[in-house]
Amino acid sequence: MPVTRGFIGRRRPERPDRLPPGQYDTGSSWPTLTAEVTPHLDPKAWTITVDGLVERPTTWTWDEAHELPPSTYLGDIHCVTTWSRLDMSFAGVSVDTLLEAAGPLPEAAYVMAHSTTGYTTNLPLEDVTGGKAWVAWEADGKPLTPDHGGPARLVVPHLYFWKSAKWVTRLELMARDQPGFWERNGYHDRGDPWLEQRYQGDP
Repeated sequence: MPVTRGFIGRRRPERPDRLPPGQYDTGSSWPTLTAEVTPHLDPKAWTITVDGLVERPTTWTWDEAHELPPSTYLGDIHCVTTWSRLDMSFAGVSVDTLLEAAGPLPEAAYVMAHSTTGYTTNLPLEDVTGGKAWVAWEADGKPLTPDHGGPARLVVPHLYFWKSAKWVTRLELMARDQPGFWERNGYHDRGDPWLEQRYQGDP
């Protein structure tokens, strides 16, 4: 599958400190990009599971997940295709809360996020802990639409947004890193926007 170099847009020079290198501010627009056909899922049938190298593999239903302590992200997101959207909000549950319930084993060092479509993306455990990641079901105060990953998606805003898996249903903890979908197709293993870690071979 070809790797897309991305959209061409206009930078907003009045806020250069908010834009990582090579990014432009998309304003109020939120582009829709996906590698798969968009599923339309019944929230009542959705679950999120944390398993793999954990003491207590745990699955939450939609209602059970909504009973967990709520958490919100306010800030910016950055796509590898060069757009950024500033001042977004996402609401859901912190990944820290899910991991605390499941109890990661000492050897757990990586997470594979799985989507209902079969999409996967890999992350170091340290990139989804310490208040850095959420399973979100709202964006800007409204339920996530299917094309943006609804009913629920992973949100890891400090990394390029392909790491924020849409339609997420499982977080699998692993001892060793394994590439996910886009990582097998040429994208960087980690994806830090400020280091421009877009593609394999980037620093």
